[in-house]
Parts: sequence; C-alpha cells; structure tokens
Amino acid sequence: MAPLRWGVLGAGIIAHDYVTAMQIFPERHTVVVVGDGNLENAQKFAKDHNIPKAVKGDEAVVTDPDVDIVYIAYINTLHYAATKLALEHGKPVLCEKPFALNEKQTVELIQLAKTKKLFLMEAIWSRCFPIYKKIREIIDSGSIGDVMFLNANMGYSLQTKERIINKNLGGGALMDMGVYGLQFQQFVFRGLRPTKVVVNGTLTKTEVDGTSGVLITYPNGQLACIACSAEAELGNEAIIAGTKGILRIPHFWSPDTLITDEKTYTFELPQSEVPFVYENGSGMSYEADEVKRCLEEGKLECPLITLDETLELVKLRDMMRKSIGVKFNEDDF
Repeated sequence: MAPLRWGVLGAGIIAHDYVTAMQIFPERHTVVVVGDGNLENAQKFAKDHNIPKAVKGDEAVVTDPDVDIVYIAYINTLHYAATKLALEHGKPVLCEKPFALNEKQTVELIQLAKTKKLFLMEAIWSRCFPIYKKIREIIDSGSIGDVMFLNANMGYSLQTKERIINKNLGGGALMDMGVYGLQFQQFVFRGLRPTKVVVNGTLTKTEVDGTSGVLITYPNGQLACIACSAEAELGNEAIIAGTKGILRIPHFWSPDTLITDEKTYTFELPQSEVPFVYENGSGMSYEADEVKRCLEEGKLECPLITLDETLELVKLRDMMRKSIGVKFNEDDF
C-alpha cells in the first residue's frame, strides 16, 4: 500500500509530536503540506519536518489534491471551523481532542461527515495504545472479576499556559486534561449509561476550571471517579478495581505499562531520533496507523473511538462545564 498522504493544519507542539511519530514509518505515512494562520510558523515547521509545502490558512490544505486526510492540530476554538471546512471540501478528518467546544458543534460536524460519507475521528490517541487492548482483554476475561470502581486523575501546574487559562481559547483543566479521564472511564464501562453524575470544580479568575472532578454511577453500582487539575500535579494514573483484582495504569492517556496483581506488562514504543514534547509521544503513530487502516477498509469512523462515543463525551463535558460555571461564547446554555 502507498503511504497515506496527510495535510496538517496547525504548526504547534501537538503537530510536532504527531508528525514526528508518523515519520517513524515513512512507508506508511507522509505529510505533503502544513498550513497555519501564521505563514512563517508554517514555513519553519515545514523546514524542521521536511514537509514539501507550507501555506497560510486552511483553504490551500483542504483543497490540495495530494492530500488524502486532514489532521487538525489547532487550539480548541478553531477545531469546529477547520473540521467543517475540510469536510465541505471532501476531505476525511482526524481532529485533535476535544473534538469541538460543545454538543451543538459536534452534532453538526458528525451530521456533515455522514452526509458527505467521509471518515471523521476525534484524535483520542490513548485508545490506540496496545495497553488499552490488553486492558480490554483482561476485563473481558473475567480475571479481575466485575469492575466496580475506577479512578483516573491527571493534573499539572499549567497556569502560565495561555491555551489553558484563556476562556476565549476554550481553556480549562476539563477541556485539556479531563477529556482523558472521561474517555478512560467510558472505555472501561463501554456500553453503559450513567445513572447519576455529581460534578464539582473551582473557577479561576479567568473563569475556567482550575481543578474539577466528577463521580459517575452506573446501573449496577459501578463508580467512576475522575479528577483533573491545571493548578497542581496529581498522581497521573488510573486504577481499575474489580471484585477479584486491580489494574494500575501509570500515565493512562499514553501508557506503556500495565500493572496487575500477578505481573507487569510493558510495551516498547516506536523509537525516533527526534525528541518528543509529550511523554510517550511516539505512541501517536498507533493512532496514525489506525486511521490508515480505517481508510483502507472503507470505514467512516474508528471503532476504537466511535462518533457516538465522541458525542457522549461532549455531552458530559457540557454538563460538567454548566455545573461548574464555565461558559464559552459559542455555548447556548
């Protein structure tokens, strides 16, 4: 098979890690163009990553005939418009998390993709890690019994990061880190619907959540406890407790290790000579490979993170933000 040809929108840190991860496997992936609102940023990114074309803005990327799929790596507030533009021009899309700011935007984009019969996926790279497959195997095997409790927490001191503290950029701990905890409990309790949701959180002076959390109860008494913070470093791990055993997953959003009562599983990640910004950033290659597989098989969504799951996640985030008091200009609640 020929390499999948990517167009990248956004010349920032997350794009660096994603492109670097893809370039570990040039026989499977190639980036043909990068676009950014700042042309100099795009040109520097292209030079640093050996990308043949750099352009200003989105139009030239989504209309490029050499682009098979568009990867959107912009800040949160730009996800909706960029995804919509790409879909309108007939391009499949992988959009960084959080997929959109709210349910209204998400529904519109999903409907557009379905109408156009185009592949669309939220870039929750976590779901593509081998550890997640192993977790699913262990849970389904019954070796830890019935899963009754889950805790996932993620937090770092990020109050100097503009994208985190600025409400007009879709900021807040929930939108940046809480997404990972929410998707993890959704993954573990896949197919179940909450019976009760209790939210708590504190607002910063910029009116976004600095630290927030949620307790989610499921039909048979299962409980998920999710916490995120942009004000303090948390334990940054997940624990799954069953009636017969416990699973521990350090750095559950990009894990290479799974600890059970009996043994520790370790998966060696792909290696690159180019350094990554985010921990285990090379694992983004798993996501790129999953996208390629889906497109080659003619799928319109990824079975590892379906569009229904993306919609469930945004509904939960909206409910939490409304409860905490975080409202974006794009919201209608």
